[in-house]
Amino acid sequence: MEELLETEAVLIANLDNYVQAQEEKLLQLRRKVQEYRREHAEAARDVSAYLSNPVNAFLLTKRLTTDWRYVENLMTYEVGKEFLENVTSFRSVLKFPSDEDLNGAAVALMRLQDTYNLDTASVARGMLDGVQYSTELAAGDCFELGRQSYLNGDYYHTVLWMREAMDRLTQEVNRTAMKEDVLEYLAFSTFKQGNIQTALSMTEELLELVPNHERAVSNKAYYVKELEKEAHHKVLRGDDGSAEVPVDVNTIYKGDSSPHVYDRTERKLYEQLCRGEQQLPIELRSKLVCRYATNRSAFLRIAPLKLEEAYLRPYIVIYHEVMSDWEIERIKQYARPRFRRATVQNYKTGELEFATYRISKSAWLKDSEDEMIRAISLRVEDMTGLTMETAEELQVVNYGIGGHYEPHFDFARREERNAFKSLGTGNRIATVLFYMSNVTQGGATVFPSLHMALWPRKGTAAFWFNLHASGYGDYSTRHAACPVLTGTKWVSNKWIHERGQEFLRPCELLPDHPADRVE
Repeated sequence: MEELLETEAVLIANLDNYVQAQEEKLLQLRRKVQEYRREHAEAARDVSAYLSNPVNAFLLTKRLTTDWRYVENLMTYEVGKEFLENVTSFRSVLKFPSDEDLNGAAVALMRLQDTYNLDTASVARGMLDGVQYSTELAAGDCFELGRQSYLNGDYYHTVLWMREAMDRLTQEVNRTAMKEDVLEYLAFSTFKQGNIQTALSMTEELLELVPNHERAVSNKAYYVKELEKEAHHKVLRGDDGSAEVPVDVNTIYKGDSSPHVYDRTERKLYEQLCRGEQQLPIELRSKLVCRYATNRSAFLRIAPLKLEEAYLRPYIVIYHEVMSDWEIERIKQYARPRFRRATVQNYKTGELEFATYRISKSAWLKDSEDEMIRAISLRVEDMTGLTMETAEELQVVNYGIGGHYEPHFDFARREERNAFKSLGTGNRIATVLFYMSNVTQGGATVFPSLHMALWPRKGTAAFWFNLHASGYGDYSTRHAACPVLTGTKWVSNKWIHERGQEFLRPCELLPDHPADRVE
């Protein structure tokens, strides 16, 4: 987004130069008009006397030959050609967004609207979760958000934003043409939501504006026919007049097919936690403590870490002041040029792929690249008591506006047999998540089944075991990264694997995983 601002600055300068060139062209034409008008007015006062002067006769002839050809050339000269060529050349060196980027930005805004329960009118006024940030959206901006939702088949948000566009059109003048477009999108999206009568009313309003609108005429006939069918269907219902039991198409049943599918209850909890509406009961919070931790590390005996317990079973802790500002900036410098869109492992094939449930940029840093990165790995060893010999590289992640990672497991479940196969280091036994920035609004790490949220604080790190000591996955560690509402979120993480931890975290005499998780 910072690069796009640079692009916009260059385009503004180019456009300003174009406007100045156009104004210079018009200025020359105005001078010619004034010159011709002055000479013509003088001639009109006494035509015979004027034309009897041979100098005037010459000048009149010159004005209508050589001078007029100059005017014609000036009029036909394409001032914008050079500046359009500039834009074409800019595209090869500057960052320009694509239509896909526009759609992604719109989807991110819808995601924020849903997760943080934001009112459409408030967002249009530039107010996010009660904080006024920017200027208002115009009717055209709201229309574009609705159109992008329509292109995605998201008729719910199409209706929300087209209605907002319609409301704003009443405050703007001479926007009849846009009103036609808004009504067409609004009517069809309302129909797709099952409200045929309202869709018909909107279509009739559209036909009042444009009586010969081809699609509107066709749609009206279709809506009337559907309403007649609906009326007939009501007559044929049972003797008690009861309707069919409605099916909730929004319910997604969570099964063992995919670790990234989650049901409505989890979705609701996830969003409540993101909004800060849930917190641990006092009975649990009262048992949590803060302390200095040495973790049987010789180094930590003289430089203990500040540890804050966040949850007891599973044991989730936050280490404070474990990454300095200097380290954070250095890591960012390494990561920025390598950033690529973050991927996930396909749970069936083990292949990396893009997914809509994870939107962020990521980069990977090796210990061998810098002594500082190696020092962070050693610090993670002290924090966890585990070896880093089989840990993955340091992953650096940047979540922009709307960036998120929906509820997921860090570990591979038993049926995901291809996950981490190429590494040959076993499953992910533990996660260490460094927070490298504060986030203005949003961006929490939430654990829906635990009803618990961790809020980003620069320099801190969260740590938890993904697996029980028995090696079975701890399903209660399922977590998510909430969308960033305002600001930007930087994190880095170390995923630690099983291989090499056999004596550092041995199995217990009795299985410590729940009986219902035996597979």
